[in-house]
Amino acid sequence: MSDLKNENPVLIIGGGHSGVSAALEIMEASGKKVCIVEKKPYLGGRVLQMYKYFPKLCPSFCGFEINTKRIKSSLSDNFAFYVSSVVEEINKDKNGNGYTVRIKQKPQFINDNCTICGECAKVCPEDRPNDFNYGMDTTKAIYLPNISSFPLKYTVDENYCKFSSCKKCEEACKYSAIDLDAKESIIELNVSDIIFATGWKPYEVEKLENLGFGRFKNVITNVMMERLAADTGPTGGKILRPSDGKEVNNVAFIQCAGSRNENHLPYCSAICCMASLKQALYLREKNPSSNPTIFYIDLRTPGRYENFLNKATSDKNIAFNKGIVGKISEDHATGDLILEVEDMLSGKKMKSRAEMVVLAGGMYPNAKDDLAGIKMESGIKIEMDENGFIFNENFEGGIFSAGVAKTPLDVYTSGQSATSAALSVIQRTALD
Repeated sequence: MSDLKNENPVLIIGGGHSGVSAALEIMEASGKKVCIVEKKPYLGGRVLQMYKYFPKLCPSFCGFEINTKRIKSSLSDNFAFYVSSVVEEINKDKNGNGYTVRIKQKPQFINDNCTICGECAKVCPEDRPNDFNYGMDTTKAIYLPNISSFPLKYTVDENYCKFSSCKKCEEACKYSAIDLDAKESIIELNVSDIIFATGWKPYEVEKLENLGFGRFKNVITNVMMERLAADTGPTGGKILRPSDGKEVNNVAFIQCAGSRNENHLPYCSAICCMASLKQALYLREKNPSSNPTIFYIDLRTPGRYENFLNKATSDKNIAFNKGIVGKISEDHATGDLILEVEDMLSGKKMKSRAEMVVLAGGMYPNAKDDLAGIKMESGIKIEMDENGFIFNENFEGGIFSAGVAKTPLDVYTSGQSATSAALSVIQRTALD
């Protein structure tokens, strides 16, 4: 990793798809130096947690592998990144040449000597919930976040590792890659521009008490469904229901789980309909005898994505019900779920049974929470709308946003948004 402390780079807060894309566009188009700050222990963001993304149903790691190759190219001298890190403070540069930022990086217990041999994890006695798989399985306290991680090395969860009484992993490592006495670091940089690419998190659908998430094991979310379908997921790519490991055929997909609801997310999250369509296709591919049902208010597939909708609707085993699911209860004897539905076409109430339910939860922007943790000098203005999206950019001041920090977007349009932010930075540079 390059040392850019005296290089006046562009700071990108967030190392997901948008942040990495913006960084690469800036480097390759202008040669300007960039620095990414990412709170997770790896770059790549939530795209890496997807099984595939629409409309081509490409594996998520495919596009990211191309980006990692670009990072490792000769342009890498222009690139720095700090993982497991947060920006603590942003101030105006005294010389009027951008900003000074203070970055806090958690202790880097694993260095670049790591060969991901896994010997450390074999001797680790402590388990932790696997956040990459949304808690559906566990890892050891020292673990490889995912096989597509960049940098590709193990990391340590400070919340579960018993540092004071156990150093078995350190003793097992033949490559001197582990130092459990490592301390946090403070990095101070002068930067010319800032791009907020802080991404999103799934809406907390447990707040929708009527739909039973958190009470009924066989009610899961759309992001959990991605991991169930993934070969690297908790079931090795088999779509099995959590309660008993049964292969499921009759799955209900419930749209707008919290979205377009003034009590939860008042906006449309843009990707949920497409996500459920692709997941219904996952199910049909993996379990050919399956017959999923999609319960929807409206199916929103803008532009050319209508072709993807046609692909799903042409499958006679995928049913579509324009209806609102008002309540879910559980058949305790079988673990099946009983859905109470208001059919919007007939106006009648009906009941439907499903072996598993997938809630299409919306996207909640990280920007509001992340910015709340940053101390900013007065006069640095970053305006957010009532939902937490950054809507007001400052070209003159060199502050921009990209991806879901700006508005709900899919992978493809997040890339376009990143290119737009990169172009704004390059234009500013040309005017200086």
